[in-house]
Amino acid sequence: MTDVPAEVPKAANIHWTGWAIALGSSVAFSISTPIAKAAILLGMAPATLLVLRLLITTLLLFSTTLLTEPVRLRIDRRHLMFCILAGLANGVGMLAYFSSLTRLDSSIAAMIFSISPLVVLGLLALRGERVTPRNGARLALGLGGVYLLIGPGGQVDLSGVALVMVSVLAVPFQLVIMQWYLQAHDPRTVTLYMVTTMMAVAIGWWLAQGAEWHDPGWRGWLLVLTLAFFSTYLARLLLFLSVRKIGGGQTGLLAPLETLLTVIWSTIFLNERLTTVQWLGGLLILISAGLAVNVLGRAQRRKQT
Repeated sequence: MTDVPAEVPKAANIHWTGWAIALGSSVAFSISTPIAKAAILLGMAPATLLVLRLLITTLLLFSTTLLTEPVRLRIDRRHLMFCILAGLANGVGMLAYFSSLTRLDSSIAAMIFSISPLVVLGLLALRGERVTPRNGARLALGLGGVYLLIGPGGQVDLSGVALVMVSVLAVPFQLVIMQWYLQAHDPRTVTLYMVTTMMAVAIGWWLAQGAEWHDPGWRGWLLVLTLAFFSTYLARLLLFLSVRKIGGGQTGLLAPLETLLTVIWSTIFLNERLTTVQWLGGLLILISAGLAVNVLGRAQRRKQT
């Protein structure tokens, strides 16, 4: 009997610690787009930036795993093939997204990309997830937000929008592969081989473009290291910890906050400005994405019970 009161605060502490870690992960992810945009404004090519980011991240992941739990480097052929397939999708998506930043403000690119949970819902429907009228309403809400963001809200480069949409389609494909075929496998091992594949995609595209190289200077290197360490390596480690403590569905609820933080950083540090109509479109997108993430979280919890 006396042990019960002591367990309640402990469980509560774990819960709030999990949310704090998840928030830290969202903050780390949220600075990715503004930092990438800042590096591109300094003259770095998107492919070069992505190669450096993923190369550093891969080295960090491999070295950390080798020093702490080398057994996690092992993976069977079947799961490795799914990791490669997911990494190919994510690599193409990231290349398209980084390329879009040469044509779009980082805040607009981030808000358009935030409709990706709606695409995940559509892909899951192909595997038997129930499609409801509410899902259609969420899709209409998100697409309406995109229209306000890129249509009457201001002059937006449609080629840049098309590049973001490639990313919107590619990255959710990677997520559903993980949910369908890699959910039971160790997430750190999966991420390690996915990021390695993404690095190979980026290097291949960089070589195909002529492997052009210019020293980015100390400012460029600082941005690259921040992008690799904080927005990729540390952000993913915090993500793993938060999923363990509060679950993937709960962690995913912070996705709209991550987008909102990206817009805030872009406004403060890159001096980007949105019209009133664009803000309204962005709000509709965030509401739609939040509702979609909530549905995905409930679907995941149903499968686990």
